[in-house]
Amino acid sequence: MNEFSSRMDSGAGAGGRLPLGLIDPEALVHLRADFTRFMLDYQFGIEEMKTKIEILRLEFLHLHEHNPIEHLNARLKSPESIIAKVARKGLDPSFESMREAITDIAGLRITCSFVSDVYRVAEMLTEQDDVTILAVKDYIAQPKSNGYRSLHLLVQIPVFLSNKVASVTVELQLRTVAMDFWASLEHKIHYKYDHELPAKVREELHNSARTASELDTVMENLHKQVHDESRSEPRRDGSLVPPDSVLELLRQIRTTRD
Repeated sequence: MNEFSSRMDSGAGAGGRLPLGLIDPEALVHLRADFTRFMLDYQFGIEEMKTKIEILRLEFLHLHEHNPIEHLNARLKSPESIIAKVARKGLDPSFESMREAITDIAGLRITCSFVSDVYRVAEMLTEQDDVTILAVKDYIAQPKSNGYRSLHLLVQIPVFLSNKVASVTVELQLRTVAMDFWASLEHKIHYKYDHELPAKVREELHNSARTASELDTVMENLHKQVHDESRSEPRRDGSLVPPDSVLELLRQIRTTRD
């Protein structure tokens, strides 16, 4: 018997589960703690991935000519949504089974400037020693039938807790600004029509996805052209970057000691 059924049935007779108000209070306390611990694992997984991405963003911001990361959004599926999915799909309601069966509890969306940036950031993240790739779905190379384009990665990372190391699955979606704009509007239109899109709307959405893809290509070509011509210095904002006076003082000290 799994931890859900054993605790939910505690105090119930042959008729089955009792309403929450009638469940043994001690069992309810343990179940709430277990569920909270389950959710925290995924929240911490999100924080770990956010830290990795923020480190890359800051490195490129201060040390490189081009920062490939435009925006970062995180999402944690609510307990209500998780249990609704368990019920809808008839999944085993144990926490261990939910970890294996539901892979989109923790998610991050990384918005990049250009298509090449999407693959570059994905490569930098997945080459880190503690990131394990579970699955890759490249909807940029092979868009969905409705025109949706994005790179999806399912990864697993360790989260170091006080009494254990939890392996947490996190879904990453990487896309360009144009892809993100299209996907956001497409999502709103789907809800407007209750997921039953008229043929004309589907066609226009597909055409607009192709236009967004063409825009990505044009803008990346322009970026390469301007970048090759100007070779500008990286932006030097923030207190981490030493001013010229500090650099000159350091140069003088080194010269004196040499």
